[in-house]
Amino acid sequence: MNIVLLEPEIPANTGNIGRTCVATGTKLHLIEPLGFRIDEKALKRAGMDYWPKLDVKTYINYEDFLQKNPGAKIYYATTKARNKYTDVAFDEDCYLMFGKESAGIPEEILKEHPDACIRIPMLDEIRSLNLSNSVAIVLYEALRQNNFSNMQTAGELHRLSWE
Repeated sequence: MNIVLLEPEIPANTGNIGRTCVATGTKLHLIEPLGFRIDEKALKRAGMDYWPKLDVKTYINYEDFLQKNPGAKIYYATTKARNKYTDVAFDEDCYLMFGKESAGIPEEILKEHPDACIRIPMLDEIRSLNLSNSVAIVLYEALRQNNFSNMQTAGELHRLSWE
């Protein structure tokens, strides 16, 4: 799986998303401009000690991302989509793109890919969910559809045993 953040602005969100990516074996793609420096303290604090384990790539802009990932199957997460995220069948190597916190993905990009735009249902009076929450919701649905490939699906107690 691949998470793509288009011009993320808040370092804590990107740090949390990075931690989720490490926990799921997901690659993180960051498209500039970023609203923070990649070495920023707040970014690493949110990602804790997981940040060095993160598979992350940066791109100078959206066109650079497309050029370096030819043929990528991209789903565009937006509150403006007609399709729910549960309406699509995610491939193991698809790309889940999320826009910047203040504006989302530009409508010019969405208009080019209407069938690949997906949304998380919510009440009308809510503008949007937090970016890191949105990524977790959609990513885990994509992973579920792929049987949590290569992931630990059962946990163990620390002091006691389940038996």
